[in-house]
Amino acid sequence: MGEIRVGTCAWSDHENFYPAGLPPAERIRYYARHFPVVEVDSTYYHMPSERNFRLWAERTPPGFVFDVKAYRAMTRHDRGRAGPPDPMPLEEVFLRFAEALSPLQAAGKLGALLLQFPPWFRQSEANFDYLLFCRRMLAGLCLAVEFRHRSWFEGEERERTLAFLAEHGFVHVVADEPQVGSGSVPLVVAVTNPELAVVRLHGRNADTWYLGGRTSGERFRYKYGGDELGEWARTARGLAGKAREVHVLFNNNFGDYAVVNARELRDLLGLPAPGGPVAG
Repeated sequence: MGEIRVGTCAWSDHENFYPAGLPPAERIRYYARHFPVVEVDSTYYHMPSERNFRLWAERTPPGFVFDVKAYRAMTRHDRGRAGPPDPMPLEEVFLRFAEALSPLQAAGKLGALLLQFPPWFRQSEANFDYLLFCRRMLAGLCLAVEFRHRSWFEGEERERTLAFLAEHGFVHVVADEPQVGSGSVPLVVAVTNPELAVVRLHGRNADTWYLGGRTSGERFRYKYGGDELGEWARTARGLAGKAREVHVLFNNNFGDYAVVNARELRDLLGLPAPGGPVAG
């Protein structure tokens, strides 16, 4: 049975979670007392620096793991949005991003690099080729892939997608999200890399899924109930029977929803807090 780690996507803005007056720089240290894994999302918006990764590695205990979201130019988000493209050549973007990760690698705290593709990244031969380009540019890293267009999992294409991910060592991201239109993917519970399975829980708020110009907290305003969390506990255990490690990450980051749901799922699974019993 593989190890299950439960955490959240990002750590900085959870309401009512951090003690009053705690400096922002110390939040990751406090977070790591409660959860053994976190996803770094700020790297999607800005090219990361080695300095930040080094500081985060120093402020977290041995065994803590960071999954890191790829910079938006790497996942072709800029191609479907208005505004100027990234000025750096694409190959340089990949190289600089990979170099910035070195402190986490050196500390043994780098989990998966998340390649979350946009809704306009449809299944096509050109996009299969782009995935292979990502694999070449990020050789040696654990790459997790999350799609946002249904074409990757419709009909017979589902098995083709999963087989491709498995053949090239990608981790399939099990995504939970509202089922509304082509810009959402169905729930596909599968393991394509025996080393790791990743689950990202976005909530099921269909009314806000396509809202533009809002904060991510408003878009993912959904709190999982007890029955739903029970289902995810069973799913996580099933994945752990096929993968050495499972990361379950809550992205329903409205208020304190993500941390509350993460603690509830952690308790349902009978997992201890990394820092020992924690009140609240």
